[in-house]
Amino acid sequence: MRPSFAFGIMGSATASPMTTTNTVSPDLPDLPRTPVLQLPEFRRFLMSIGASTLAGSALAVVLGYQIYSVTGSPLALGYLGLVEAIPALSLALFGGHVADRADRRQILLVTQSVSIFCALLFAYLSSGANPPVVNALYGVVFILGIARGFGGPAFSAFEGQIVPRAQLIDASGYLSATWQTFSILGPALGGLCYDQFGAKVTYFVIAGLWATALFLLTTISPKPVVPEPGEAEGKPTESIWQSIAVGLRFVFSTPALVGSMALDLFAVLFGGAIALLPVFAKDILHVGAGGLGLLNAAPSIGALSATLIATRYPPLKHAGRNLLIAVAAFGVSIIVFALSKNLYLTLLALFFSGITDGISMVIRRAILRLLSPNAMRGRISAVSMIFIGSSNEIGAFESGIAANALGTVRSVWVGGIVTLLIVAGTATFAPQLRNLRFDTGTKPDEK
Repeated sequence: MRPSFAFGIMGSATASPMTTTNTVSPDLPDLPRTPVLQLPEFRRFLMSIGASTLAGSALAVVLGYQIYSVTGSPLALGYLGLVEAIPALSLALFGGHVADRADRRQILLVTQSVSIFCALLFAYLSSGANPPVVNALYGVVFILGIARGFGGPAFSAFEGQIVPRAQLIDASGYLSATWQTFSILGPALGGLCYDQFGAKVTYFVIAGLWATALFLLTTISPKPVVPEPGEAEGKPTESIWQSIAVGLRFVFSTPALVGSMALDLFAVLFGGAIALLPVFAKDILHVGAGGLGLLNAAPSIGALSATLIATRYPPLKHAGRNLLIAVAAFGVSIIVFALSKNLYLTLLALFFSGITDGISMVIRRAILRLLSPNAMRGRISAVSMIFIGSSNEIGAFESGIAANALGTVRSVWVGGIVTLLIVAGTATFAPQLRNLRFDTGTKPDEK
């Protein structure tokens, strides 16, 4: 449901400060607030996320189409997701620990530099007269996955140091809109550039976008390491494993956090079909790389629309119920997408899948933001990244396996049905999530 290869945020909540029923959220002090866009560092951070997201979402389209064009195998697309997921998810918890113990800005500078290097490697591999060796492309993707394992948690954690706590919720609307907007533009840019100029030039453009993101990050001042309560700055009192365990315990002892993450994991694991879009574009709808860009953009347009509406009408009063409804509607949209043979109906189904995903992202992002202490934000973001990464990249592998075994169309509509069954099971056996409510308009209390 979300593009890979980018370190940006995965959707944001844009609601007012709030309290929760049966949950605790960090304090958002009632202080005089400068409009968040008037903060110079936030503006540069926002532009950096935009450039990085544009590059990453374009790369996902170009690389997927190139690999499928060379191999003609849906399974090869599944391997693409798996190759990135293995290092990214394996290193995520350690990356979260590092993000809470080291200079988060420096981590981002290093990981963005690695991304530029990888884009240039893709261009080199695509410069010959013959098609690139697919295993070589996978090798570069593996390197990107290592960078993402450290960059993902650091991005989210660094945001908490740029934006004052009182403005976190206000800033999230701009962050989400930026991420969604460039997620829309990236696939279209990648597909059209690939059609017009070929893979090599497109990879150089992607490298330039990541270089822009890197430059913008260099204009933001370094931030100090955030000590945990009772700990002297720069003098941790716990080992790496103890630090990771603290983050895990925090997440798994907070039902709203772990429940919303798990629902997203299993729904997208079985219901996601983005990895198979090259198959639909090339063999079912016959619309080429340019059409693939449109197919990839449609869910992002829907998600952006939902996010913008949520800024005025946040779906948070009955958060748990609305989350379950949104995921169920996502499953229905995926079934329609699978059965459609018409480009316009397919685009409409993907658009509504994006709307439902956008609603669920708003709710999950609200939970994650309000329940994450700044000193633990890297580790909590790492756990969230594992859930999201498992649903996306491992879900892409599952989609490839299922398509290879059942056929592309059948595997997708069966996945949509499984998603509906997961929602029904969650509603039945997870009453704490089902009954989760947020009361907007009041200041939350701090634990």
